[in-house]
Amino acid sequence: MRFVWADFMEGRANLNQAKPKSRTSTRKKSLTLALFYCRSVPESSEIERQALDRKYGGSLRLFPIPCSGRLDPLHLLRALEEFADAAYLITCPEGACRYFEGNERARKRLNKSKDLIAMIGLERERLGMVMNEKDNPKGLGIIAGEILEQVKGLAPSPVFRKRQRPKEKPS
Repeated sequence: MRFVWADFMEGRANLNQAKPKSRTSTRKKSLTLALFYCRSVPESSEIERQALDRKYGGSLRLFPIPCSGRLDPLHLLRALEEFADAAYLITCPEGACRYFEGNERARKRLNKSKDLIAMIGLERERLGMVMNEKDNPKGLGIIAGEILEQVKGLAPSPVFRKRQRPKEKPS
């Protein structure tokens, strides 16, 4: 078993490489979701992750983390800045975190991040968290599909709009 910090750093490396190929295509672009998830989520192995990559293509970018409590708000904000229209976090059930209070720590950090993006004019719905159920836990694929349906109503992120230069005044 590898040290969990190495897995977290691997996820950060994936975040650095997750830039889109092109945001300016002629066809309508679907929204891109950055999905950070605790490795304790059922059906979250590498095989299932690859199946989700094939199923959703560029609409879903997956980032496994050893514990949801390890997620820094900077990761969410950077995803929104670099490539994602929305960023969500999937945690283990409340009271079932193997690190005791990781999911509660993640909830507090997510709320702070929502406040930050609201201050700059983005919708709070661009960030979210899904806490898995304790009695009947859902797999990663099912939760990812539900989140994609939920964010479908969002408009594309204004962060990626083409910036227009101001017209020069004739002298």
